Amino acid sequence: MEAEQPLVAEQDQAMLHITGMTCATCAVRIEKGLKKMPGVSEATVNFALERASVTYDPALVDPEKLAGKVESLGYGLIRKPKPNGDAALATADPRQQEIRRQRWRTAVSAALSLPLLWTMVSHFSFASAIWLPELFMNQWFQLALAAPVQFIIGAPFYKGAFKALRNGSANMDVLVSLGTSAAFFYSLYESLRTLGAHGHMHSPQLYYETSSVLITLILLGKLFEALAKGKSSEAIKTLMGLGAKTATVIRGELEYRIPIEEVVAGDIIIVKPGEKIPVDGIVLEGNSAVDESMLTGESMPVKKRAGNDLFGATINRNGMLKIRATKVGADTALAQIIRVVEEAQGSKAPIQRVADRISGIFVPIVIGIAAATFAIWLFVDGTAAFANALEKAIAVLVIACPCALGLATPTSIMAGTGRAAELGILFKGGECLEAAHRVDTVLLDKTGTVTNGKPELTDVLAGGTYADQQLLRWVGAVERNSEHPLAVAIVRGIREMGIELPAAERFEAIPGYGVRAKVEGYALLIGTSKLMKRHNIAAEHAFEQMAGLEKQGKTAMLIAVNGQYAGIIAVADTIKSTSKAAVDRMHGMGIDVIMITGDNAATASAIAAEAGIRRVMAEVLPEGKALAVKQLQEAGRKVAMVGDGINDAPALAMADIGMAVGTGTDVAMETADVTLMRGDLASIPDAIQLSRKTMANIKQNLFWALAYNIIGIPIAACGFLAPWLAGAAMALSSVSVVLNALRLQRVRL
Repeated sequence: MEAEQPLVAEQDQAMLHITGMTCATCAVRIEKGLKKMPGVSEATVNFALERASVTYDPALVDPEKLAGKVESLGYGLIRKPKPNGDAALATADPRQQEIRRQRWRTAVSAALSLPLLWTMVSHFSFASAIWLPELFMNQWFQLALAAPVQFIIGAPFYKGAFKALRNGSANMDVLVSLGTSAAFFYSLYESLRTLGAHGHMHSPQLYYETSSVLITLILLGKLFEALAKGKSSEAIKTLMGLGAKTATVIRGELEYRIPIEEVVAGDIIIVKPGEKIPVDGIVLEGNSAVDESMLTGESMPVKKRAGNDLFGATINRNGMLKIRATKVGADTALAQIIRVVEEAQGSKAPIQRVADRISGIFVPIVIGIAAATFAIWLFVDGTAAFANALEKAIAVLVIACPCALGLATPTSIMAGTGRAAELGILFKGGECLEAAHRVDTVLLDKTGTVTNGKPELTDVLAGGTYADQQLLRWVGAVERNSEHPLAVAIVRGIREMGIELPAAERFEAIPGYGVRAKVEGYALLIGTSKLMKRHNIAAEHAFEQMAGLEKQGKTAMLIAVNGQYAGIIAVADTIKSTSKAAVDRMHGMGIDVIMITGDNAATASAIAAEAGIRRVMAEVLPEGKALAVKQLQEAGRKVAMVGDGINDAPALAMADIGMAVGTGTDVAMETADVTLMRGDLASIPDAIQLSRKTMANIKQNLFWALAYNIIGIPIAACGFLAPWLAGAAMALSSVSVVLNALRLQRVRL
């Protein structure tokens, strides 16, 4: 009796849109809170996208409880629908609304802070000639301007700080609230202390402008940050806007123009020239050229006729098509692409763990440094000690915001995966994007990867009294009766030459040898040398030609007419036009390229030589491909396996990076870490190069984010940085990190 296997709990995934996060520490806190919930196996919170991806056991927890947990931590939450046509567009609304709110808050805060900034500037010697209204120097006028900024405009900072402290942690809101409150309440104390007093000896030391200008600068930085983050997700918005909004459906004898959401699988749809194909389907009638650039990145239209597959959001260029809908809504290729890109943008690259660990302990350390700065300056400064010490402590609190550190990785991942999607490269997640830059060995499957995946007619060598055209006409007539893939390729090639095929009589397939038939009174034999010998056809002088063709990786067949040798016809699975250039490019990048195939060594070597591949593994079974990957890994190589995503599944799973070449089918997307939508090898160096550029961008962001704090905090602590300058520097650091990441959207490969 077999041992009973333990049951594995079924896992669901929820995508939550979170509002109210102010820095990377917020994301870390939400992540920890969700992971502690029973039934939650994995939780990833992306600060840049304001999104959480949660994997959970539906028997123990549900989305309502997940939402409740997020809200109990002090954050808002909007459930995010899975991408399905226009429904996905709704996800843009919360961010746009937040940007509008940020604009108003920033504008009002700036208007109230401007007079206070005026008074501050007038204290500098270089600005002493600037006229200053006497009212602006009045402490109660300054209080009237600063109070709304501090407690109405700045209320979200207090709320965020309270919720963070209540949950036993600290974030950016705590730093901002501490710094601005210290400046405001000290100024209020000074205003009340001098109430009714007269003379310069009793003039108050006011810092109302410090608190107000700080809040304004932080809001301005947040606004710029939100606008820049919006640009980094342009790829998703573009993809969402690609789909058709309506479709012309035939129901009964009538045509109806209906919204795309009402189309169901099985509907018959009419697509006119210039229209977008509304859903995935199959051509029933008509011939046309379809622009599939949105799917594959290729600008050349693809010819379509009855029986061909079509994909939603591609454009019908020239010809009426009648199609049957096969996939609608969330099942379409476009919806799958959107889902893959969203999941990739919402995921974390391993390098981000460094930033998360630092962010988790950063704020308490900064508060400690600020307290030490205050104490030291209070001790060493003899005159106006308290005010000076307070000002320097505020500068430390403000400049040390961890926002730039939290944005360094996710914004680059967003921009990199978005740019990759535009180029027809779908990374499954941030981990895949990071791993791709380490690849030093690419293992290529032959059929359908290096080659086109289907045989084509390549040669016809007439060797008797018949011309090529006449010979092809008779051969096509015979092979038309066979269902063998090589016969299909021969007939397709002859028809593409515009040759009309007559009828064949008495067709017979001879297993292992070839075929024979009678055409227009002529008896034809087509097949192997054994077939010729079997019928006493003198064709020995053609065997050398036949061997030469086979050395080139071609399958050659001898032709006899009325018992006399008449020529040779050859077919081959030809290499893709881009294969050699892509292989040369990978060699130039320092990547070792190996072709692995189940074909015989002679054919494999011929194809490899044509593609510029220097190393070949031939006659390898599917399970042997996975073993080959493992052996390369044991030798210290970082391996990318490139195949069709189905037959090569074991090797794709074993490799450091599995790349599926194709048009984004369900199986390919599930099997591979990267889907190469263009279907050619040029996407492989593109993917690796984009990974290298993205990782370089992330490292630049992390370096400058850390360097900014390492340099800025000591400068502020030493008293060389006014609080308002610290606020401006903090805002600038976050914006600069996002802008640096956005450079990836313009990368040319």
